[in-house]
Amino acid sequence: MPITKKLTKHGNSYALIIERAILELLGIDDETLLQISTPDGSSIIVTPLKGKAEKQRFSTSMRKINKKYGRTLKRLAE
Repeated sequence: MPITKKLTKHGNSYALIIERAILELLGIDDETLLQISTPDGSSIIVTPLKGKAEKQRFSTSMRKINKKYGRTLKRLAE
């Protein structure tokens, strides 16, 4: 069953609040790494990463992104 949500202002960004029942259903907590993708450019898919291999892949990807775009991302955050 689809749920309609609005984004919430969080500092200079926006956040999507996910209810505890949904988090529990998916086995997600504040330590779970989430992969965010936009396969068609008009929707967002959030997938929990579970297991050591996925966490390692995520960390490797983040290091590559920070190395390539770190300065730009810091300037955008200001």
